[in-house]
Amino acid sequence: MTSVTVETIRSALEGVLDPEIRRPITELDMVRGVELSPTGAARITIALTTAGCPLRDTITRDVTNAALGAGATEVHVEMTVMTPEERTDLRTKLRGGVAEPVIPFNEPGNLTRVLAVASGKGGVGKSSVTANLAAAMAADGLKVGVLDADVYGFSIPRMLGVTMSPTKVDDMILPPLAGDIKVISIGMFTQPGRPVVWRGPMLHRALQQFLADVFWGDLDVLLLDLPPGTGDIAISVAQMLPGAELLIVTTPQLTAAEVAERAGIMARQTQQRIAGVIENMSWLEQPDGSRLEVFGSGGGQRVADRLSEILETDVPLLGQVPLEVALREGSDSGVPVVTSGSTAGDILTEISRSLTHRARGLAGRNLAVTPL
Repeated sequence: MTSVTVETIRSALEGVLDPEIRRPITELDMVRGVELSPTGAARITIALTTAGCPLRDTITRDVTNAALGAGATEVHVEMTVMTPEERTDLRTKLRGGVAEPVIPFNEPGNLTRVLAVASGKGGVGKSSVTANLAAAMAADGLKVGVLDADVYGFSIPRMLGVTMSPTKVDDMILPPLAGDIKVISIGMFTQPGRPVVWRGPMLHRALQQFLADVFWGDLDVLLLDLPPGTGDIAISVAQMLPGAELLIVTTPQLTAAEVAERAGIMARQTQQRIAGVIENMSWLEQPDGSRLEVFGSGGGQRVADRLSEILETDVPLLGQVPLEVALREGSDSGVPVVTSGSTAGDILTEISRSLTHRARGLAGRNLAVTPL
């Protein structure tokens, strides 16, 4: 005889998280049944969200380990699929009791900080900055999401090492994970090598779907990798996420700085706050320790000073990131340089902490104030 009971096994399963949704499988009503034989052998039935769940093996392993840890002598896990009604209930539960999709970051009480990483022109390293900031924030224990809004030049999945496709629960999209970072990109829905040829209205609708139809969960920070310039996507972000803050990325080069200024000045028209400026490719360190300023110097500080003057508010230069082979290699291999250690990685980590350690304002907070 064994002391294990159905209740102890169910209690142990409360610690098993769905690997995509990151909530306990018991809370998601995925545990269909637990049977126990007199010898302590457990038969556990799990209802998956979809028949083709890409992480069913992970769920099987975690359920098995939890049951064995609770005292089961052996475990047999059977998989079934949720009914349409169960999936509808699940979507409603994940959306906080709302049946129809809404953009959660605009809802009252939502405290997710939205940072839109922008640049005036392409080729300044905006996407690599986005990927490394996300990795640095996640390494510090924050819940982070990345939306690759650069529809024509998407690159975030490669830079973060995402190879899995999103899972769909009817009209809800579960984003794949890069470590603990939730990631979504149009590149996950296109054939390899095929360009995206869309006009403005389709871009607007795609962004709307990525914000409302994707289950982001309770994030601390959402990073958006915007396309360069001040086109349709930048305008749509301002409309759909009025509370989003802009991060302007430039190089030290005067030409790049002048274009970056125009991207920042757009914030005055859209009434968005600029969180700061990041200067990328600031110098190349030589074998003797000296610095070669390949693209000149002063561009980042110029942008910060000019935007501070024009917008009549303090726009700080958050940091200067050197030109490093390790940064490029990390982007190509899907291992952000902040996770491996280098001068560029350390500086990007410092920038990340300067952004996330800023005290939150009262916007969105429930102060529990009632009229007398």
